[in-house]
Amino acid sequence: MSQLSTNRHVRWALIAAPLAGVLVLAGCSGSTDDDGGSTDAPAAGVGFSIMVAQSNDADDYWGKFAAQYTDETGVEIEVIPYPGDGYNTQVTTQLQGGNAADMMILSPGTGQPISVITLAEAGFLEPLDDTSAAIIPEGTESLYDVDGEIYAQPAALTPTGLLYNAAGAADVGIENYPASYADLLAACGTARAGGKTFNVLAGSAPPNNGLLAMVISATQVYATTPDWNEQRAAGEVTFADSGWRDVLETIVEMKDTGCFQDGVEGGTFDSITQGIGGQTSLSASVPGSAAASIGGATGLDLTVQAFPASGGGKASIVASAGYAWAINAAAEDDAKESAQAFLDWAAEPEQAQAFADLAGFVPITGVTADNLPPQYQPIGELLEQGSFVEAPLATFPNPAVYDALAVGVQGLLTGQKTVDQVLDEMDAAWDA
Repeated sequence: MSQLSTNRHVRWALIAAPLAGVLVLAGCSGSTDDDGGSTDAPAAGVGFSIMVAQSNDADDYWGKFAAQYTDETGVEIEVIPYPGDGYNTQVTTQLQGGNAADMMILSPGTGQPISVITLAEAGFLEPLDDTSAAIIPEGTESLYDVDGEIYAQPAALTPTGLLYNAAGAADVGIENYPASYADLLAACGTARAGGKTFNVLAGSAPPNNGLLAMVISATQVYATTPDWNEQRAAGEVTFADSGWRDVLETIVEMKDTGCFQDGVEGGTFDSITQGIGGQTSLSASVPGSAAASIGGATGLDLTVQAFPASGGGKASIVASAGYAWAINAAAEDDAKESAQAFLDWAAEPEQAQAFADLAGFVPITGVTADNLPPQYQPIGELLEQGSFVEAPLATFPNPAVYDALAVGVQGLLTGQKTVDQVLDEMDAAWDA
């Protein structure tokens, strides 16, 4: 496969992150995949529709999963794709206009325009049954619950860290993934000496900037203070006087050390596909599922790694149920019934595993070394032990906080903003 065609197939997969409202959801109506599964799923008999964001032909796992259900039950599911960069607008506009699909894929929590709590409180979503509620990861119920009712069902656990090419690193003399942040900075110099860069970043795309910041924050903020967002909500901490300062200073130091590609501030998602696919860069902050997408398209053996800690600290990763199925409150009653039957089927352990396999994620019903795809083996212990954090923005109080972070990092790369300015803007957005 040529580099050009590889780029076309995987460029959008890079932004299929654990945050449906921030980054592009993968999925479109696709071919049937006969992977087996339960044959006794309840069938309401009435077809229904699901809206998803348009990805690429290679990553149509929403459509493939829906097709499996149709094969087993005869219930037709119309998967309606929309361009990823306009998906948020499509969801909110169509819900407000009363012409949205019967189901949609949303982001848990409150941090985005299409977040579950935001839309449920506005009356746009239908409460779900006890089966949907039962598979919500313990401790994250508040991302789905309004007044005792559950309004979305998580689809899978989505680990996110640094996508890493160990073989490419070995080519320039980096034998092991950096064990500490100091080792990472040293690896940046080694990579440069070998004609590569350690990390490639889509610096002109705020979502990728924000994702890098969250990957770093998992280690530098939430590994030691897992309740940081709760403390911020209580007014006990601020962005300006916490580990979030370290996060932003780390990004500046990485730029100054030459960790990123030249011209990083103008980098695009094509820069990532070209850098990783062409092996001119060794790592990128992208969803873990991109390891399978890019690896499959390029033949590279890619893994997911945690951002290394400093001074003997512990590393952590972002791993969240970032995609959630939800039912439109304005749908016809028979479509709602049929959609809930589909969700009950999707909640079965066998189906949860099947969806994770299709998407390159981790099953929502439980994480063990036995059911982890190969790309997640380096972080398998963290996943098994629960040493990971929910995507921080899931419990940010409004979308403006993440916007301030993502755009702020872009300003740090261009030199148009200082760390103090970005932190102050994030605090102001939180308190607005």
